[in-house]
Amino acid sequence: MSLTIVGTIAFDSIKTPFGKADKVIGGAATYTAWAASYLYDQIQLVSIIGDDWPSSEIDKMKARGIDLSGVNVVENGRSFFWEGEYDQNLIDRTTLTTELNVLEDFDPVLPEEYKNSRFLMLGNLTPQIQLKVMEQMKNRPAFVAMDTMNFWIDIARDDLESAIRQVDLLSINDEEARLLSGKYNLVEAAESIMEYGIRYLIIKKGEHGALLFGENKMFFAPALPLSSIIDPTGAGDSFAGGLMGYLASQPTIDFKTMKKGLIYGAVMGSFCVEDFSLQRLQNLDVTVIQNRVDDLIELSSIE
Repeated sequence: MSLTIVGTIAFDSIKTPFGKADKVIGGAATYTAWAASYLYDQIQLVSIIGDDWPSSEIDKMKARGIDLSGVNVVENGRSFFWEGEYDQNLIDRTTLTTELNVLEDFDPVLPEEYKNSRFLMLGNLTPQIQLKVMEQMKNRPAFVAMDTMNFWIDIARDDLESAIRQVDLLSINDEEARLLSGKYNLVEAAESIMEYGIRYLIIKKGEHGALLFGENKMFFAPALPLSSIIDPTGAGDSFAGGLMGYLASQPTIDFKTMKKGLIYGAVMGSFCVEDFSLQRLQNLDVTVIQNRVDDLIELSSIE
């Protein structure tokens, strides 16, 4: 009944119009796992780090109930590092440094207990790695979700399309949806992407919310307006964590469940952007989360 998350664990250095954070904790899998851990308690993580990773952060994740048996720690290795700077709009960003380090040799081998996971979240890695992970599962999970990016659409399209055809949910942003489909209109883009045979498609629009397509239906989840946004890094991954954590807690997945999952995803993403790194995500409780879920539902409801 577990949720397995595959992705990066990294160090980030980030500059936004509101401040700077040097070599802080980051990585897609890190954000996803932390966000999901408030909604589901059987989380398994697959990634790779160097022995420069702080033991205190490992202890924090274990305290949240996150199983790290699938995290490979490379002796004398250096963890993945990314440095970037955001423009005033907090959407456009410039990558200043990317050091793959141990990630360059990431070849995930799932622990035996991970191979029967009920839920699988494939983070933004090479399509070849995403395919390899799925091949290692003893039984197909009840629900498989994946993320990707423009880079893989451009240089590894054949493998990417093979991976998409094997999942239940693809989660991408509006720019990626247009590139993958060749359609500018997002409804037309969604119709084209659904032809890969996926059950659901999420098109993220940043501060403008997210669109859900599936079962010949469409749903729009707004983003929660915030008075203070400090750092958008990890917001999309926190969205994925909130979504998958909620879905994993439910007995069945249908369009109604997916709609509620988008709300939880939007809420976890909203917490993430309120501070640098994991500082906000590491200091939440279920009551605070549920209150914000209720606020977001109220914001968009009509009596």
